[in-house]
Amino acid sequence: MVVGAISTTDPKRDQKIKLKVAATTALAVSGAFAHIAHRQGFSLKPSSIKNTPVKDWAIFRLYDKNNPMKKDITLEGKEILELASTSVAGGLAGGLLFDDKKYRKSKLREAVNQLLGNVMVPVACVWGISELYKKNKSSIMNLVPQIKETGKASKIFNKTLKAIPFSVATLGALTAGIFAGNRVSNFLNEKVFKKKVERGVQVSDFAPHVDDIGMAVSLMADKSKTASLIQRTVPLFLCVPGYETGTHRD
Repeated sequence: MVVGAISTTDPKRDQKIKLKVAATTALAVSGAFAHIAHRQGFSLKPSSIKNTPVKDWAIFRLYDKNNPMKKDITLEGKEILELASTSVAGGLAGGLLFDDKKYRKSKLREAVNQLLGNVMVPVACVWGISELYKKNKSSIMNLVPQIKETGKASKIFNKTLKAIPFSVATLGALTAGIFAGNRVSNFLNEKVFKKKVERGVQVSDFAPHVDDIGMAVSLMADKSKTASLIQRTVPLFLCVPGYETGTHRD
């Protein structure tokens, strides 16, 4: 929420606070990503990491269709929620530690708003439509018109047609989820926190949801280098809700 962000009453001090909050947020998200990597079979031993080529580190390794048994990180619903939750926790910790005590309540309220309104509701919408699509993929694909494949152009055209239903459904679910999350935030402000604050949808509210695009690409292409490349940016984008939490001031 931009209107509640750190002000410029003391620009140098405020900039230091922002940097510290960014650092605690990044540290928390890094820890969560390491936990996910370990859970999915990557070693966290320093000796193992040292002896592994950088391109094969969990954060950089991409799907290789020529070597499908070579594991790569998968970020779906539960992983997204873990990263987002630790992001908010890290940002909140930084804000509570480094900013003035008088802003603590506003940061706690923002943490709840970020988790429920900007993360959980939108992710739940997209995750739900993804699961629904998985169960009905064959039936949906049978309804998509196709032309006779006579070359590369016709093959690309058919592939594009098959991608349309899920793309539309996913973007629709994401947009609906973000606006629904915005309504949840306004409800919390008015009914729970007793504050007359109308939270509008901000550009930053869309930042955490690049993960949903990654899930969409993963489902449409089954497994692809493009999907894993998009997903590798997810931890960076999920630092946004934590930073927004830690720098928030009423």
